[in-house]
Formats: sequence, structure tokens, C-alpha cells
Amino acid sequence: MSDEIHLYDLKSQHDGLKWAEAGPGVIPAWVADMDLPTAPEVIQALQRRAEGDLGYPAWLLSQQCGPLAEAFAERMATRYGWEADPVHVRSYNDLNQALQVLLHVWTRPGDGVAVHTPAYHPFLDTLAIMERPLHAIQMRPEGESWWFEVPDLSGCRVLLLVNPHNPTGRVFTREELERLAEHAERHDLLVISDEIHADLVYDPYEHIPFATILPDRTVTLTSATKAFNLGGIRCSVAHIGSPEMREALDGQPPFVYGSANLFGVEATVAAWRHGDAWLRETLALLDRNRWAIAERLPPTVGYRVPEATYLAWLDYGRPGMAEVLKQEAKVLLSDGALFGPGGDTHVRLNFATTEPILTEILNRLNRAG
Repeated sequence: MSDEIHLYDLKSQHDGLKWAEAGPGVIPAWVADMDLPTAPEVIQALQRRAEGDLGYPAWLLSQQCGPLAEAFAERMATRYGWEADPVHVRSYNDLNQALQVLLHVWTRPGDGVAVHTPAYHPFLDTLAIMERPLHAIQMRPEGESWWFEVPDLSGCRVLLLVNPHNPTGRVFTREELERLAEHAERHDLLVISDEIHADLVYDPYEHIPFATILPDRTVTLTSATKAFNLGGIRCSVAHIGSPEMREALDGQPPFVYGSANLFGVEATVAAWRHGDAWLRETLALLDRNRWAIAERLPPTVGYRVPEATYLAWLDYGRPGMAEVLKQEAKVLLSDGALFGPGGDTHVRLNFATTEPILTEILNRLNRAG
């Protein structure tokens, strides 16, 4: 694996953003794409569609995007016991677009948004560009996991919840979610709950949809893209539990924010309805990988085994390590400083790859110290 011929072969098989950004001899482990084949059920669904009718889909004029909303509701009921109403579903290009639409419609510049930090950095960028001040709910290490205290949320209009949490991999407990719900009610907050990593939770942890705790205040955002490695299909859903938010969105021009595309819907529906055998096999690999990191990393690197996701949040104890490791270890990681408060000394490692590639990544990181 170490010689550049093997890396060249790998790069030729992966022409997306993840590998394209890696320089000569560099293994990418940064953006959240997997180095794994697509679920065959998704490929078959796309092939059938490509060979069939590529005209306007029957659901085009439906805000709920019929088959996508139905598949979402079925999955929520089957996996999480949540009876989500498909009539309340809207489709978007991806979660970043959905968040920006919701903030644009619901808030104004100066309205605060509470977020657990460190946080998924495109969300932080959105808040900065849209002039919605960040109110940090700081995640802090505790034993083998993480804890947080909720600060005063006065001045906030929205609680932006990311559960399972990116980048720490924390799965919030029911007690924690109920405590957040109390704050949301006390401060009259809309809760936008990013649950895109829900299907990537490891035993014995359990994902609890926030909408099952505070339904009338919650907008749930999700997609098949993370669990099924479909980042390029550009398709996500928002379940709008808040009646006021539904009314606000329905008052917007119907196509001003775009709509789901035919292939994105086909891929998502196929993944959610028929892809669970592939997902179980993938989760087994990811489970082995998250523990391999714990076994192989030197004790000087802080690492708490994630309860969900395929993202390892590594503390090297000093800032600037992403660039150091790119130069010295030839491994491209995400710079923790991008993730806001609490991230300066960290890097984020994407371990959704094959075991030989992860072994080579860890060998390189260990040699670089």
C-alpha cells in the first residue's frame, strides 16, 4: 500500500472530491465519503430508471415528493418507532441547503442559533455568512465519552441539534434530549435536528428522533447520503413538525429553492427500502475500524471511540496538526480548527475505508508521531 503505484490505482477508482483533493502519495481521510462500493440495490434502481422514463416524474408538482416522503415515513416507523407524517415532508438538495432555507424563512440577521461545539463546519460557515450569532453549547471530554452543560440561551431563535454528533460521534441520551427540549420550550426555540448519521449508530447505543420528544417545535433533517455513501446524489428531506414553519415555507414560491431530482429520489428510496443488508455489512466493518483506531493510535493522541458515525475526533494536543500530518504522514485529515470552539488541537479522521487502507493510514500517523 505504501508505494505510489497502489495509491495511483486507488485514486483512479475514486474520482470524487475526497480523492481529487489528495496530493501525490497522500491518502485522503477527510471529507465524509466512504471508500466502499455502492449498495447493489441502489445501482439496480438507478439502472432501471436510466433505461426507463426520464420525463417529468409524477410527483413533480407535489411539495412532499410522494415516494421520498413515503419511504422516509416508513423508515422512521420501522427503525425508530416514530410515526412521521409524510404530508409534512419537504425535499431539498442537501442538508446545508435545507438549513439555509429554514434560517432564511424563520430568522433574521442577529437572531442567535444554539449549536453544540465543536460543530460540523459548513453549519458554522452558514451562521457566519447569514449573520446568525453562534451560541455555543460546548462539548467537553468526560471519561470515555462527552458531556455538556446548556448555557443561557436568551437571544436565540433556533436550537440546531446535530444528533448523532459530528465530529465527536456522541449519541445523545433521552435524558439529555429531554433537557434540551425544556430549554427549547422555555426560550421559544425552533429545533432544527440534523439526524443524518442516525443509521450509523453502534450497539448498544440508540438513536432517538428529537421529534418524538418535542414534535410541534422540531424540523428533522436527514438523507441517505451518509449511511449509504451517496453524497453526490444531492437529495435530502426535512420533516416539518412545526405548523408555523410549514405555513412559512408554504408561503414561498414553489420552486425558488429547487426540488429533488429524479435520480436522487430513486437512489434514496432504494437505499431506505432495500439497502439494509448492505448497511449491516458496512456497519460491521466500521465497528471494527473504530476499535482498530483505539488499539493502534499512540496513547499521546486523545481518542474517544465514537458511539456513531465513521468519524474519529483525534486530539494531538497542539494546533495545526492537519497540515503537519499531511506533510509528514501523507494523510489528508480535516483540520479541527474549522469546527469552532474546542477544535483547535484536533483533527477529524474518516475511517469509512477498507481495513488495508486504514492500516496504512494508522501506520503513517504512528510514524509521524
